[in-house]
Amino acid sequence: MSEPDAPDDERTADAAAGFIEPVPMEDDPSELFAGDTGTLDVDVRRVLVRLLQRRFLLAEKHPAQWRTLLENQQIIESRLHDLFVRLVVDHDRGIAYKQQVRSAELEVPILLRDDPYNRAETLVLVHLRTVFQRERGAGETSARVDIEELEQTVLTYFDPDDHNLARGQREIQNAVQRLVTEGLLTEESAGRYRITPLVEVVLSIERLTELNDWLRERNGAAS
Repeated sequence: MSEPDAPDDERTADAAAGFIEPVPMEDDPSELFAGDTGTLDVDVRRVLVRLLQRRFLLAEKHPAQWRTLLENQQIIESRLHDLFVRLVVDHDRGIAYKQQVRSAELEVPILLRDDPYNRAETLVLVHLRTVFQRERGAGETSARVDIEELEQTVLTYFDPDDHNLARGQREIQNAVQRLVTEGLLTEESAGRYRITPLVEVVLSIERLTELNDWLRERNGAAS
């Protein structure tokens, strides 16, 4: 036999004493999962996770997430700062990316690890940056390259005594695929790529000059 419901005045007394019935999860729209103590909306959380997972967020490829970022930039920056990570938002290029905070005065735990480019990736990157700069200087709004052009140019910097052409081509093709994945290249058709403005962020004009000088010296010494 079930017990009768408690009178209203008894319920009020229990509540005053701290005995409050828990709110079911389905009745609490701010809780996204059991035990959730986060305060960000779900779309903002997704943008925050994407920034941590990927090197870049591109307005062109992810317009909805870009809008969410701009509308919530201050709180997203604050959450990243809690992790000693800086947010950089380039409005002109439509690019957002993160940087590890480093300080000589403060001991900072390193969250972001550098994933350096290998030889082929660096050489492809130098050529892409050179083409991008040349086309922009000529007044073009975009710059494109073919895989054949990339292979022909980059292979000139490989060891001339290495006659394994197929291996060199595979290295270059793998390098291109990484740069596509990271958003520096967009494949428009088979073997035809558009260079994105990310190349300016990854490789500054100063660094490009240094690498070009080094490559010229290296080729001169090898000839």
